[in-house]
Amino acid sequence: MKIADLRAHAHLFNDYTELRVQQNRNVGLTMINGDLVRNPRSTQGGVSARVARAGGWGFCSTPEIDGAALERVVGKASTNAKVLAGRSKLGDLQLPATKGNGSFDWKSDAKERSQKELIEFLEAIDAHIKETYPKLSSRLMALSNLDMQKTLLTSQGAESFSLTPRSLIYIQMTLEADGEPIDLLESYGGLGHFEDRFDDPSVLFPTIAKQYEHLEAKAGGVYASAGPKTCILDAELAGILAHEAIGHTTEADFVMGGSIAGQFMDKQIADPMVTLVDFAHTALGETCPVPVYIDDEGTTSEDCTIIDEGVLRHFMHNKESAGHFETAPTGNARAYQFSDEPLIRMRNTAILPGKSKLEEMIASVDDGYYLMKPGNGQADTTSEFMFAVTLGYEIKNGKLGRGLRDTTISGVAFDMLKTVSMLSDEMAWTGAGMCGKKQPIPVGMGGPALKCSVNLGGK
Repeated sequence: MKIADLRAHAHLFNDYTELRVQQNRNVGLTMINGDLVRNPRSTQGGVSARVARAGGWGFCSTPEIDGAALERVVGKASTNAKVLAGRSKLGDLQLPATKGNGSFDWKSDAKERSQKELIEFLEAIDAHIKETYPKLSSRLMALSNLDMQKTLLTSQGAESFSLTPRSLIYIQMTLEADGEPIDLLESYGGLGHFEDRFDDPSVLFPTIAKQYEHLEAKAGGVYASAGPKTCILDAELAGILAHEAIGHTTEADFVMGGSIAGQFMDKQIADPMVTLVDFAHTALGETCPVPVYIDDEGTTSEDCTIIDEGVLRHFMHNKESAGHFETAPTGNARAYQFSDEPLIRMRNTAILPGKSKLEEMIASVDDGYYLMKPGNGQADTTSEFMFAVTLGYEIKNGKLGRGLRDTTISGVAFDMLKTVSMLSDEMAWTGAGMCGKKQPIPVGMGGPALKCSVNLGGK
């Protein structure tokens, strides 16, 4: 659905205008104990226009994609902006000029698998799990493929095309222990089309074996002792902490709405060894799980160093917030569907690695916990958080002990980060996240393992 040339419609622009054509393709499968229970495939696309006039924003979208539709949405968005201009609290806010230009296409060269072939792929994994792990009481597998394709033109001269695919397989295995189900969910995959991420089902078998090993340890495990504990949070937990408890508080629209981060600019909010970055597309020489080169306002995306050696230094911005704070936009404006307005959103948020080996970190703990996988959770703009922990182990006298049943961690992130005393020298990403700020959107999260003090929930 690549539009050859939106520039043919640039004559419609009288005020600041963004014209975007977008298509999202979704493929999903869910299989429970070998039975296919969900099998959707959908395509949603259309065109939208957003216009700014004297501090007022007008927006319009339609699923139709032709010259008349483009002319109509620009006209209606302009009318809406005119109506709302006098009611805006922003006044005649000047939007920074940006002119990102480029094409970023992650399309696979391999032949696309049919729905039947995708089902057979899952069936092969399920058959392997059923035969190899007969103690399981249930098995669940889900496949989720998403292609986001966008073409953008702005009145400031920005012009971009992107096709960003994400392919994921989720596997949940359940054992019975003490009369109750004990389960463990793992995600596999990330950036790229399915054909590039998954060559053959057998490629997953070694990591599925590790997942089952952890599940057995969890089923035979214990409940954590409640209260403040010395813990090592592995990369996935460090990532969700960076995203939920810190990242959202430093999105500039939330800061303008009263986020606690507004009180701490240029102040120490973490141990000096902590540096936290929202990466645009590349981190430490490698492509991030969700690469964003040009955002949905036509701004060239730049890395945003939120915390630099423990000090809060930057917020994430779109054009409007950048104008308000008299700074440069960071390229964080993103929209999920053609019918969504761009919002300030994270891209790939992570704490940078340190210098310690994970083994050294575990050896440094006399009585604590190694927490590995997050479940559901929440955080608010005070940086207070609570996350489920679905996988972990005791640490006794510097060695890993029994597995843990489900528990929680909670606290205030701006306080907890001050207790960080070690960071591992390796960094890992997860690309399976969907951030739910008003509209869902793919995000990447990651980091090293970190040693800190955090409050644990008990049984």
